[in-house]
Amino acid sequence: METLETMRWVDGCLEILDQTLLPGKTQYIKCRQYTTVCEAIRRLSVRGAPAIGAAAAYGLALGAAALKPAGSEEFMAGVEQIARDLTATRPTAVNLQWAVDRMLGVLRDNITGGIEAAKEKLLAEAHAIYREDLESNRRMGQFGEKLIPHGAAILTHCNAGALATAGIGTALGVIRAAHQAGKNISVYADETRPLLQGARLTTWEMVQEQIPVTLLTDNMAGFLMARGKVDLVIVGADRIAANGDVANKIGTYGVAVLAKEHGLPFYVAAPMSTIDFNISGGHEIPIENRDEQEVTCFAGRRVAPEGVQVWNPAFDVTPARLVTAIITDRGVARPPYQESLAALAGK
Repeated sequence: METLETMRWVDGCLEILDQTLLPGKTQYIKCRQYTTVCEAIRRLSVRGAPAIGAAAAYGLALGAAALKPAGSEEFMAGVEQIARDLTATRPTAVNLQWAVDRMLGVLRDNITGGIEAAKEKLLAEAHAIYREDLESNRRMGQFGEKLIPHGAAILTHCNAGALATAGIGTALGVIRAAHQAGKNISVYADETRPLLQGARLTTWEMVQEQIPVTLLTDNMAGFLMARGKVDLVIVGADRIAANGDVANKIGTYGVAVLAKEHGLPFYVAAPMSTIDFNISGGHEIPIENRDEQEVTCFAGRRVAPEGVQVWNPAFDVTPARLVTAIITDRGVARPPYQESLAALAGK
C-alpha cells in the first residue's frame, strides 16, 4: 500500500486512482481541469470523505489556475463558481464542503496580493490539506489502537481505508495500527451492497497487507455476531453531527443495531473535519440518493425486472446512542458527544 496512492500531484496534474476498476485494474485518471475532478468524485472514482475533500481542494486549485480574469473580482467570482460545482457533486460527506470552504478562505485572505500569487497560495493550501490528512490518519491509528484487544475479531462495513483517504485510512487505519502493534487481529468485511466497496476495496487492502480477512455478505453480520465470532465493530463516517449521530455508508445503521443487540462495542473513526458542528443531529444531514441502476444491475447485467421502483440512498444515519466511542485525530470522544466532541474541537 505504500506505493499505491489514492491521488498524487504530478507536474501540474492531479492523478486520481480510479477505484471503480479495483481490484482488477490499477489505473489513474489524469485531471488537468477541475471538471474532470468533479466527474471523478461524482462517479466514485475517488471516494471516502477525507479523500474527496483533498481531491476537491486540488480541483479548486486546478480550476483557479485555468482562469484568465480581467481583475480580482472576476477571479473571485470564477473561483466561487468552481467551488459550487465541486460541492454539488456529493452532498453527504462534509469534508468536501470543509475543504472547499477552507480554500475559499485562503483566497479571500490573499486576493489583494495579486491573482497569480493567489493561485499559488491555493495550490499550496491543497498540498497542505493532503499532507494533514496523512498525519491525521496516523494519529487516529494511535488513539484507536489502544481500544483494540489482543486477538480481536473486528467487523467493518464499507471501505474506510487508505483508498478513502490520503493516508492509511480511518477505520482501517486503526486496524492497521493494531496489526502493526502485534495484536494478532483478524477482520470480517461486509461486502457493502450495492457497489461492493467492502468486497472490492477493503478486502483488497487487507490482503495487500497480509491482515487476515474474511468476506461476508451484508445480511450475514447478525448471524456472525450470534455465533460469537465478532469482538467489536469499527467503521468510518462521512458526516458526524454535533450530537454524535453518524452518517456512513448505507447498511451501517443495521450493523450498529446488531452490535447493540449482541453487546459489542461499535466504534467510529473519523477526523475532526468530518464533524459538522453546524447541525444539531442526524436528521439534518443531507442523504445522497444514487442511480437506480446501481441496484437493478450487477456487473453490467440487469438482475431486476423492468419497471420496478428503486430506493437507493447512499448513506444512513446511526444514532449517537448506538455509538460506543468516536475516534478522532485529536483523541477519543465518548458520550455525551455534544460535550466531548466540542471539547476536542476546543469549542
